[in-house]
Amino acid sequence: MESFTAPLAPPPPPTGPEYALHLYITGAMPNSTRAVRNIKAICEQYLKGRYELLIVDIYQQPGLAQREDLIGVPTLIKRHPGLVRRLVGDLSDRAWVLKALDINLSGDGATRCE
Repeated sequence: MESFTAPLAPPPPPTGPEYALHLYITGAMPNSTRAVRNIKAICEQYLKGRYELLIVDIYQQPGLAQREDLIGVPTLIKRHPGLVRRLVGDLSDRAWVLKALDINLSGDGATRCE
């Protein structure tokens, strides 16, 4: 009996942005405003063209906050790449945010840590 084994095909290229981030905020409160400003600046500087940022105001969408079991706000949830991570606070400690997002600064740009 003859057996046929097809060669393994390479995985399909990823679709969508490399980084999926969800930021949960409470309206225009100072910490929420700072968190929005800080994560937008980080994304534009280090992840330009490689991210999707969803900002959810839990005052307007409380069901989404319940589903996420948030313990504090503002909360940034990194969906991918890698492990899901949650960062609570105004995201003003840039080094901490970059490390939590697995962004390694190298020479002239940013690359993901392996």
